[in-house]
Amino acid sequence: MHNTYKSDVEAIDALAGSYRKLKSEIGKIIVGQDEVIKAVITGLFSNGHSLLVGVPGLAKTLLIHTIAESLDLGFKRIQFTPDLMPSDITGSEILDESRHFRFNKGPVFANIVLADEINRTPPKTQAALLEAMQEKSVTISGNAYELPKPFFVLATQNPIEQEGTYPLPEAQLDRFMFNIFLDYPSFEEEVDVVKNTTTDSSVSVSKVLSADDIIFFQKMVRKIPIADNVLEYAVTLTAKTRPNSIKASPEANKYLSWGAGPRASQYLVLGAKCNAAINGKYSPDIEDIQAVALNVLRHRIIKNYRAETEGVTENDIIKSLF
Repeated sequence: MHNTYKSDVEAIDALAGSYRKLKSEIGKIIVGQDEVIKAVITGLFSNGHSLLVGVPGLAKTLLIHTIAESLDLGFKRIQFTPDLMPSDITGSEILDESRHFRFNKGPVFANIVLADEINRTPPKTQAALLEAMQEKSVTISGNAYELPKPFFVLATQNPIEQEGTYPLPEAQLDRFMFNIFLDYPSFEEEVDVVKNTTTDSSVSVSKVLSADDIIFFQKMVRKIPIADNVLEYAVTLTAKTRPNSIKASPEANKYLSWGAGPRASQYLVLGAKCNAAINGKYSPDIEDIQAVALNVLRHRIIKNYRAETEGVTENDIIKSLF
């Protein structure tokens, strides 16, 4: 299929077409949540991991299952619990019949790994998954085992306020390209959800893309050209979040104790390239940077006490930077 595109322009058109197909397949099961679905697919095409945050019962798990079903990829779900061990994720060495050690692969060896309620497990187990995300491989007894390509972690997390959670450290949060926030459905959407889920009709989802297709589109996204002023806008936006630095915005100085690192700028640019492509544009502009900015920056800035007491949200602060 990939050799058939005569030009990059055709390939970008194909990416936009694939995005629309994916969206319509997912829409057979998931009502609404357009922004969330768009963000997760943008993450996939940009070769980034996504963290979905929302109260229990907003169908985060169903959403990820459905996306996985519409892709012809290996899928594993890991339910994170307080007693989960690192080896429950990565796998472990076992002694086989002939008394040789053999590596028994854990559930992280899949194209899409759903890490459900990642903040319910202690830091050591979180670290096992996050190391795999970073290295794209697992090391056991000095041997490195490559993870399959493409490899995505789609993690869900309940809001931090809940009892019995272990918040992810900043350095680990930074490995997620997007932090996607799910809200309650609108009244109309909720009516549709309840209607669809309380009858006996079953809907099946067709597979739209293969592993090769996704790897091809990931390379395509990186090839998309970006104008210098748009690139500089992304880097400036990130720099504005760093309190007491040269480019810090007044809001950052007032409300933030910590800003975003260089990885934020990289993800802003990649996300903007992909956002442009799925909207049928051949190069991103400043609107595309802004379209992905909340999901990229939200988990990379840390509010100070003043922001907490005044009820200022991460979104408020990021929007003020535009």
